[in-house]
Amino acid sequence: MYSFKNDYSEGAHPRILNALIESNLVQEDGYGEDSYSLKAIELLKQKIGRTDVDIHLLTGGTQTNLTALSAFLRPHEAAIAASTGHILTHETGAIEATGHKIISIEVDDGKLNPSHIKSVLDAHTDEHMVKPKLVYLSNTTEIGTIYKQNELEQLRDFCQVNNLILFMDGARLGSALSSTGNDLTLSDLPILVDAFYIGGTKNGALIGEALVICRDSLKEDFRFHMKQKGALLAKGRLLGVQFHELFRDNLYFDLAIHANRMADLLRDEITKAGFAFLTQSLSNQIFPILPNSLITELQRNYSFYIWEKIDSDHAAIRLVTSWATKEDEVLAFIAEMNRNL
Repeated sequence: MYSFKNDYSEGAHPRILNALIESNLVQEDGYGEDSYSLKAIELLKQKIGRTDVDIHLLTGGTQTNLTALSAFLRPHEAAIAASTGHILTHETGAIEATGHKIISIEVDDGKLNPSHIKSVLDAHTDEHMVKPKLVYLSNTTEIGTIYKQNELEQLRDFCQVNNLILFMDGARLGSALSSTGNDLTLSDLPILVDAFYIGGTKNGALIGEALVICRDSLKEDFRFHMKQKGALLAKGRLLGVQFHELFRDNLYFDLAIHANRMADLLRDEITKAGFAFLTQSLSNQIFPILPNSLITELQRNYSFYIWEKIDSDHAAIRLVTSWATKEDEVLAFIAEMNRNL
């Protein structure tokens, strides 16, 4: 049984494991003040092209989202998110558990635009309601779509005029920035959003997300918030070693390019077979619409999620490729699909 369920089924890239082994017995300070974390942060600042950002290393996406959003928001303030957003659908109410409401907006492509946000502001008029304050994006989105530069520019301008915080979940940022449809670079992001994170867990690391805080007013006391939320890792070196290894050359993006290329191969062959897709994804997640009978046959040898029922005879499935997806397995899946047409 080969898995296309997610991009974290495997452990970590061998280079990362080797780097962890080589540094294992070196004594270091704790809580992210070790030499590896400090070097990784300086390296990330170089890659981003900004020395005026604050960077914090955390262990996972949900932890990063809840720590950041609860730190950035006052008790009466709320976040705005697309209905498919990770903080709404796959974080067990983590944001709400910190006391902050999430205002959900129904969208077709997983992406927010200024008109969506304006409708929320227009509906929340006084102190009898929560105050919308933070706009939550993910790139890629939960349904595999990506934000283009002009879309983020429009959102940034709207948020600045309306004094809103623009936050980007980057759990799959590597896939987004390596997509054939992408026109953004890592160095564009501090200009476009107030905070974002670079996801490592889903792109070759064992664990780890690098939160980049660009807006000065959001930086104060952030390590206090991390400690209070259990996000200040005693052996923070584990995160520093990994991010330094991912970014000391082009490994981070090489891994994302591979994941996207495997998804492209699946997408192209599924299209040739005559099937449509639920979303127009250019990333490492694809959502083909297949007959139920074919899905049943494919499930004999492959694991994946059935994402959405389309009608009595068809459903959309989610196929996710990773930095470690084997091309032979992709080709075998395609062959199995074609045999059962």
